Amino acid sequence: MGASTKSARRPLAAIAGGLLGLGVLVAGVIAVLSAIVARTVVTPPSRREDDIRVLGLDVENHRITLSATEDSLLPGEYSFWFSGDSGHARVGQILGIDRGGVTRELVDVDFGDLAHAARGRFSGWFWLTPRDAGLPYENVAVPTPLGPAPAWFVPTDGDSERWVIQVHGRAVRRPETLRAVAPFREAGFHSLLISYRNDGEAPRSADYRYALGDREWVDVDAAMAYAIARGAREIVLMGWSMGGATVLQALTRSPRAALVSGVVLDSPVVDWIATLDFQGRLRRLPGAVRWGVYTLIRSRWGGLVTGLAEPLDLERLDFVRRAAELDRPVLLLHSVDDGFVPATASVALATARPDIVTFEEFTVARHTKLWNYDRTRWEDAIRNWLDQLSSQRA
Repeated sequence: MGASTKSARRPLAAIAGGLLGLGVLVAGVIAVLSAIVARTVVTPPSRREDDIRVLGLDVENHRITLSATEDSLLPGEYSFWFSGDSGHARVGQILGIDRGGVTRELVDVDFGDLAHAARGRFSGWFWLTPRDAGLPYENVAVPTPLGPAPAWFVPTDGDSERWVIQVHGRAVRRPETLRAVAPFREAGFHSLLISYRNDGEAPRSADYRYALGDREWVDVDAAMAYAIARGAREIVLMGWSMGGATVLQALTRSPRAALVSGVVLDSPVVDWIATLDFQGRLRRLPGAVRWGVYTLIRSRWGGLVTGLAEPLDLERLDFVRRAAELDRPVLLLHSVDDGFVPATASVALATARPDIVTFEEFTVARHTKLWNYDRTRWEDAIRNWLDQLSSQRA
């Protein structure tokens, strides 16, 4: 009887051991995936993927044919970076679509050998410098806690005490914000287009990691101090994508925030958990992996994996939860099919604070490409909001 019982127990023990081993393996895979994703989120990328093929080029007739992708099929005007960002061109409206691809207007080639390019990528940038946009400007340096950060100062016509500080998004640089200068300049605002820590232009932090706005706001605060020293008495903050999260931190944490009369947000990250969750689901990451990413980013011990010098306060970065704390007018522009930063948090913020939030809902435009898709509507939205801002302060 005893021997029979022992014999029966052996298969059960083997099964239990196998399940335990499988559980350990699954847990290990989840831990590794969480570590990889968390580290990727906070690490500045070295390069972007060239996901569009160059199928034909007709320089004489100003035409380029590209493979059909979600980006290359978007109407409007865009940057086309090619050959691993070694070249840059500007493309315009779609001229034709067939099995051979998408033929678009070739506006100009700024640099690089497009004739021998095989692949490239679209960007919402259009101009690379203020000179390209026909704007007067001055190269300046903003003193930040980490050292001088390069910026462009674009003056309005005549004297003005009104400034807008433009803050670009994750993995891009200040040329992204050039598209917003015109409506602000027309409204009498000087524009300061800044760089910030770890963006490839400004000084690096010791850990060389993005803080998702939780520390970058300090450089925006330094830009506010710079503007004040040059005569600013009213400041509008404008943030794009992660720059939106950054200016919201500056608005609620800067000692100079009293001079901020309003905030403009383009495709902003209003809630990082909602954004990371969306991207995780897009990549079909299990819920356990997504939870692991959040845990690593906001825990002190997670810095051993992510490289962050300090944990990030994801709750402090959630302005749906903190909506009641906002007390300045906000213009929020977002495409509901953004594809990278979901508009759900933007909609939730607008719903929670209709008294101060003006929400301009776009469709089709995708992430930070609203100006490119419909320049007139986008610029008019800013002009109208600035007019209302002026009338409220009169």
